[in-house]
Amino acid sequence: MDRYLTDAEVSAAARRLVSRYPGAGRLRRVGTSRAGRPLEMLTVGHGPAHVLVIARPHPDEPVGAVTALALAERVARGDGRTPATDPARVTWDVVLCLDPDGAALSEGVEEATAGPAPALERYFRTAFRPVAAEQPEWAPIESSQLPESQALFDLIDERRPVLQCSLHGIEAGGTFAQLTDDLPGFAAPFHTAAADLSVPVQHGTFDALYWENPAPGVHVLPPPESTGRLAAGSEHIGRSTWCAPQRYGGVTAIVEVPMWASALADDPSPHPDAVRTLRGLSRLVRDGGEQVTAVLDKARGFLPPPEESAPRRVLEWMAGGLYDLVADSWQPLARQAAEGGERLTTAQVCALDVVARRQPLRAAGLLLRLLSQSPAPAASALHDELRALFSGWCEDFTRASALRWVPVHTQAELQTRAVLAAAGCAVREGV
Repeated sequence: MDRYLTDAEVSAAARRLVSRYPGAGRLRRVGTSRAGRPLEMLTVGHGPAHVLVIARPHPDEPVGAVTALALAERVARGDGRTPATDPARVTWDVVLCLDPDGAALSEGVEEATAGPAPALERYFRTAFRPVAAEQPEWAPIESSQLPESQALFDLIDERRPVLQCSLHGIEAGGTFAQLTDDLPGFAAPFHTAAADLSVPVQHGTFDALYWENPAPGVHVLPPPESTGRLAAGSEHIGRSTWCAPQRYGGVTAIVEVPMWASALADDPSPHPDAVRTLRGLSRLVRDGGEQVTAVLDKARGFLPPPEESAPRRVLEWMAGGLYDLVADSWQPLARQAAEGGERLTTAQVCALDVVARRQPLRAAGLLLRLLSQSPAPAASALHDELRALFSGWCEDFTRASALRWVPVHTQAELQTRAVLAAAGCAVREGV
């Protein structure tokens, strides 16, 4: 598969799989989204242990749907069977899309990223990522009650998985995994898969900035008494769906694979000037955010109101302090480096560089979408003004990190192998 799949295509493919393997696969509705869309789960196997796979928890990370189908196909087909893929030992429960409402707002990503070398600009013009309080995995941290979140909590309580795998993707950099508890033996097959597929392993990541790091690209959630060391915004991570399997002795693996790879992601050499670079990245995210917000200020009068437009809610959320939250979260690192503490590596700085650049790009892409849909006379000129900034940022990003596209089939194969490695460890420990 060399392109991402729409939600409808994933559902149709799951039905075909059930037809091809009668008795092996079952498809059922396990919930309903806020907008009334079905949450579907494909189940393969009938063993006492359960592995729960969550595809598309973020709608702008579409690779997980391809991976989910590949995993289900592999288990149903029964080739290369291991204890983790033995249907008599393990039941695989695969949620095909956790956020179908968000996926509907990201439709277009599939075609925008088709072909051998898609551009960042096309991706960010079509991708949609909701505010934190509307992200099913993250909403409980914000004390939000979403039906999608509740459906997942209910599944976890029903299935009591030894392993939950949340299938994520990052725009650029390298691959990495975040674990709620250590999985001894996971790192070696994970690294082998990345090496076989020529995808760099991300040494250090913003998403797990202060998590334990027992192996390159593998991050383990600190114990509850260490929550003060978590990245900004995640102090109450224990409320998330990620941590729910722990009540039954289960582990969650968040598996990230890049759309565009950068060789800087796995460069462990000390960064030559981390303090100055971190300060520059803080300015980059703030300045980019201010420039997008300046255009938003001029357009607010003719854009759809936030209560009627999810993209508008995202823009207001980001303008309301998200850029500063991201930039401020790096200040302890800059102070530590300035005081002669442990030197940051090139890979760690690369991970922060990706975040600094993607925040304004996400906002600009959404605002360009709204401006292109507006009939207001001023919309066209504002669109052109923002488009010039947006295109320049995409070009700078591609050049600064020497980005290269990772084919969809490679992304999915890497994620599949990482999930199978994690499942092998969890089943060995838990069954």
